[in-house]
Amino acid sequence: MMRIKKYSRSLILLSSLLFLCSFSNKVEITKMRCEYQVNPIGIDNLSPRFTWSFSSTGAFNQGKYKLCIATDEQSLRNSSSKKGFYWDSKMIGSNKSFATYSGNHRLSPFTTYYWQVIAWDKSGKHRVISPVSSFETAMMNQSDWNAKWITDNKDKDYYPSPMLRKVFTVNNEKISKARLFLSAAAYCKMNLNGKPISDVLLNPGYTHYDKRNLYSVFDVTSLLTSGENVLAAVLGNGFYNEIAPVAPWNFEKARWRNRARMICELHITYADGTKQNINSDNTWKVSTGPYLQNNIYGGDTYDARLEIRDWDKSGFDDSSWEKANEVSSPSPLLVAQNLPPVRIDKEISPVSFISYGDTIFVYNFGINMSGFCRLSVKGERGTKITLRHGEIQKSDGRLETGNIDIYFKPKPGISFQTDTYILDGKDDVFMPNFNYHGFQYVEVHADRPVKLTKESLKAEFFHTSVTPVGKFSCSNELLNKIWKAVNQSYLSNLMSIPTDCPQREKNGWTADAHISSDLGLLNFDGINFYEKWINDFVDNQTAQGRISGIIPSSGWGYDDWIGPVWDAAMFVIPMNLYHYYGDTKGIETIWPVCQKYLEYLAAREDANGTVTYGIGDWVYYNTQTPTDYTTTCYYYMDNLYMSLFAKLLGKDGSKYAQKANSLKLFINKKYFDTQKVLYANGSQAAQGVALYLEIVPKEYEQKVADNLSLMIKNNNNSFDFGMLGSKTVLRMLSKYGYADQAYELASKEDAPSWGNWIKRGLTSLAETWKLSPTFKDASLNHVFLGDVNAWMYNVLAGINYDYNIPGFRHILIQPHFVKGLNWVKAEYNSINGIIRSEWKRTNGSILLNVTIPTNTSATVEVAGKKKELTAGNYQLKF
Repeated sequence: MMRIKKYSRSLILLSSLLFLCSFSNKVEITKMRCEYQVNPIGIDNLSPRFTWSFSSTGAFNQGKYKLCIATDEQSLRNSSSKKGFYWDSKMIGSNKSFATYSGNHRLSPFTTYYWQVIAWDKSGKHRVISPVSSFETAMMNQSDWNAKWITDNKDKDYYPSPMLRKVFTVNNEKISKARLFLSAAAYCKMNLNGKPISDVLLNPGYTHYDKRNLYSVFDVTSLLTSGENVLAAVLGNGFYNEIAPVAPWNFEKARWRNRARMICELHITYADGTKQNINSDNTWKVSTGPYLQNNIYGGDTYDARLEIRDWDKSGFDDSSWEKANEVSSPSPLLVAQNLPPVRIDKEISPVSFISYGDTIFVYNFGINMSGFCRLSVKGERGTKITLRHGEIQKSDGRLETGNIDIYFKPKPGISFQTDTYILDGKDDVFMPNFNYHGFQYVEVHADRPVKLTKESLKAEFFHTSVTPVGKFSCSNELLNKIWKAVNQSYLSNLMSIPTDCPQREKNGWTADAHISSDLGLLNFDGINFYEKWINDFVDNQTAQGRISGIIPSSGWGYDDWIGPVWDAAMFVIPMNLYHYYGDTKGIETIWPVCQKYLEYLAAREDANGTVTYGIGDWVYYNTQTPTDYTTTCYYYMDNLYMSLFAKLLGKDGSKYAQKANSLKLFINKKYFDTQKVLYANGSQAAQGVALYLEIVPKEYEQKVADNLSLMIKNNNNSFDFGMLGSKTVLRMLSKYGYADQAYELASKEDAPSWGNWIKRGLTSLAETWKLSPTFKDASLNHVFLGDVNAWMYNVLAGINYDYNIPGFRHILIQPHFVKGLNWVKAEYNSINGIIRSEWKRTNGSILLNVTIPTNTSATVEVAGKKKELTAGNYQLKF
């Protein structure tokens, strides 16, 4: 029995109802964002998107809205006047809190616009006026750039980093605002008057540098002073200039490879309305100094003896420095970086410290992470100190890198995951600038005696700074640790692209990303991050229609051994953005890429009308699922999704729907044994994939799920699958009545299992189920086996999107009260507001507390029984 109590509002007398509706129901418009950012200052989209949500003490369902944009904030606050309005959308009938600028006038560059939303309920009687929010445009056209790309006069093979400076005079003490527009290939660390312009790292984001470059906009108003000022920059190589062939992905042969370079414009607006621009050009001065080399796989080398005192401040004599070299742009596109920048998440102190005399020290930070370290040290001038980073220790406590350095090719002066500092004899604090590592342990080696303590080294954990939106906890502490470890792995693999691991590869493997996109979007606000990566797909595709297995790529990874299961990222991620945000921009961007790709696959079909090459259920435990089967299944999914894309975009997708149907018929004819009711070779992953992609005929679905459950039970109730199974098996067991069994698998402690990793002390996810006692088998910071995290939200807590009503405007609450759990708590801050689902066992019953955001609705379903809910807080008893 389902009993329900709504407790968000007090009981009232009937005679008081009108008063309550008129005055007591406080409704506010909240979470106002332009391009999914709060008051952004770097918008270069000609048709920016606007979103908002609602907060209320009672019922409110949007029926209409109007969005107004003005160049004068006061005109929006004065509702009786339209003076200063740049655009008025007029009243639009919609329950979606989403709008796109569609005015007749192009947005002007370098302009602050103010916007406001007025929403009405469905009756049209209740009106809500939002606060005034703002956005600021940047370079709206490529022609808006007046600056030049500059670097020094060295060859691309020259190791020391370019250092650039520009002296300029501020003509007026009264500065209204100052914006710095900055891009580099690959990275730029810039100071203004000796102070950092921001706290961002490894900026701008990684792209196909010959196709598109990103620029950032910084508010530097507070850093300017009257009189002489100095802009000073140091450039890093990143993936743009991989000098030595230190890894097998051919970045040293990249078609874009060149000497690190930058472009910037400083726009100063004074209180009297006058403006002053400082542009990068050949009037800048260049030199080199203590930054001896930097390598994205190796590390930074910094010689403090070569520091140039006060070179980034006014008064420095740069007469001996050379003039900057104006160089060509790396690419034809220079676009604003809308994804969140890389920032330090937290500084971590070591949990243990071992000293091997006075020259070797090993630090354990207690958690596997991405980042680098800050070293505080004083030693004899000329002392060389190296910091080697890794994930495991040898039996004697020293650092072991055998599990991650298998791809590294040592070169003179470059060591894998190693930063090098040469002391100048004073108290020094060193931090790298142009690389990151994956590590839990750091071994410090000095070529002369130094004194280090446990406090001498701190780890800086950093990643693309996506905002957390999800929380999960339950009565099983092992599951809580798994959830945390998955998130740690996910964040460690966000560095402006979704990577596979933060140490040995740092590559944007496509399947790793699409398999982990649900857990990513349930835990973090990721739309701008993934939309950036979708643009990387556009830049990655060849004229023939192929894409590579890693994106970006300089040319490596277009081989047949990778294949369609990996390539499916181009379909899965835009579709997920639509489901989670109700936004089709990702689909619009990827549509021509998908068209060309499917044309390419069609040209490679065999006599059965399918393609069969590539990787399938990667890192399987014992049983390999046939690749021809999994590739055909994902070829089906590609065409199915393409037909859905077409419907959303108002295009004709009939040929894709027909192709999907023919592939589905073929799969069931060739790979489905109707007598045994098994797919392919009868592996767990084969059944999971067929059910997950809805390939199984309706009349056989339950029996296929029954057989999946039985084969796991007969395997000592252990799973036997790889990446595809990790995505599908728990979900399908839960969908077809075996949630208890799925929970048992998720919470197992013996191998293979997520729990076994935790039991063995891992704080992030391993690359493979098979690990030796010494962990020397593989990376220990991969995320692609982590969908169990999303399963916790979707199945245990029951928070799910509705395929037919995207963006969580209608929510499916489908919790499973599995045996062995006493309580579950989860929340997801969706685009439309916070969703909560919490249940606990008490006095022989189960109490389920649910929060449904304003302007949304929900269906609660437990054991086949459904209850429709409007917005509010509810308690249900079972």
